[in-house]
Amino acid sequence: MGGYRPARLAFYSHDTMGLGHIRRNMLLANAVLKSRPDTEILLINGVRESGVFHFPKGMDSVTLPTYLKTPAGEYLPHSLGSDIRRLVALRVSIIHAALKSFRPDVVVVDNVPRGAMSELDSVLPMLVEENAHLVLGLRDIIDEPQAVQRQWQKLDNARAIRDYYSNVWVYGDASFYDLTQAYGLDHEVCRKVSFMGYLDATHHAQQPQSADSLFAELNGPYVLCTVGGGQDGFRLASSFAQSSFPAGVTGILITGTMMPTAEFEMLQKIAATRADLRVIRFVPNPLALLRQAHSVVAMGGYNTTIEILSLNKRALIIPRVAPRQEQWIRASHLAKNNLVSCIHPDELNVQVLNRWMASEWQPDNPRQHMSLNGLYTFTEKMNALLTQKSQTAASVQCEV
Repeated sequence: MGGYRPARLAFYSHDTMGLGHIRRNMLLANAVLKSRPDTEILLINGVRESGVFHFPKGMDSVTLPTYLKTPAGEYLPHSLGSDIRRLVALRVSIIHAALKSFRPDVVVVDNVPRGAMSELDSVLPMLVEENAHLVLGLRDIIDEPQAVQRQWQKLDNARAIRDYYSNVWVYGDASFYDLTQAYGLDHEVCRKVSFMGYLDATHHAQQPQSADSLFAELNGPYVLCTVGGGQDGFRLASSFAQSSFPAGVTGILITGTMMPTAEFEMLQKIAATRADLRVIRFVPNPLALLRQAHSVVAMGGYNTTIEILSLNKRALIIPRVAPRQEQWIRASHLAKNNLVSCIHPDELNVQVLNRWMASEWQPDNPRQHMSLNGLYTFTEKMNALLTQKSQTAASVQCEV
């Protein structure tokens, strides 16, 4: 018996540093659900904290045993022993089983065409055989061009894109950074690329465990400091914790759940000696804190940076420069356009933070420099794909 059935959409993210990948996919998934409430969406991710996030009706997740990415860019098991091959095999079996059972119409793979540790190599052909439409979602910037070209050649990414993916959607604006040109991508890959525009973070769904109780304690303006997942954020966090905030201004520091316990406890000890500093381990969605902040001091992950731009916040970015140059390239480009302030991490110290926080610098309006319509573009394109796939599925059922 034929008829309409809800479309099924899956997102995959490997999630080895911070929460950026899953939060970006949640932003995209929520936008689709607002447009098509009956869509069934499955998030496959490697974030332990995914259980803390609120998933609306129609969305759920599969959390994979986690990888740990070293400063040198190598993958290790986060908790399950030391045998990375065993962990890869375990993750592959979970991903394969989840997608085989879910039978998505469209799959969006975040950032890594073959998955972390090539864990999608057996999954991609299965999805194509099941007639799933594969989309590769990329950040605006991956790394400096020579490194991207070496890595993509080593991992044979262009072949994977040619063989399995129908589209490559870039969450950025080509007028700001055109990765097809910067990385010299071949013609077969370039013809699949579309630039969505940047993702307006003001549309993030509200999360539970908000910062309401913290807001109740604050009687005035505050400077917010975020350091991504926190595993390499202690230097910035400790500098911020020891800096001098302008008169009447409080400092709020979010350390991230991946900051080692000993480092977090050191920051708590500093905060205990100050009445003008609060240290928080984790906030599911820091947008509420960011929205009300007087100023922001942050590492330069894609999500944090786009949230800053979406809210037109006064911000100082101290980007990560290893194992990738991605954050430095983005932040320095933005600084040249007077959209953020930016310093190299080698120049970071308490005095630099003090001077910036006491300065009167203000940013230009980002919306005058770049497109922030990425969510709208993504939703329109995804709606067209899901409608086409649903109609095809219904037609096949009618024929049967």
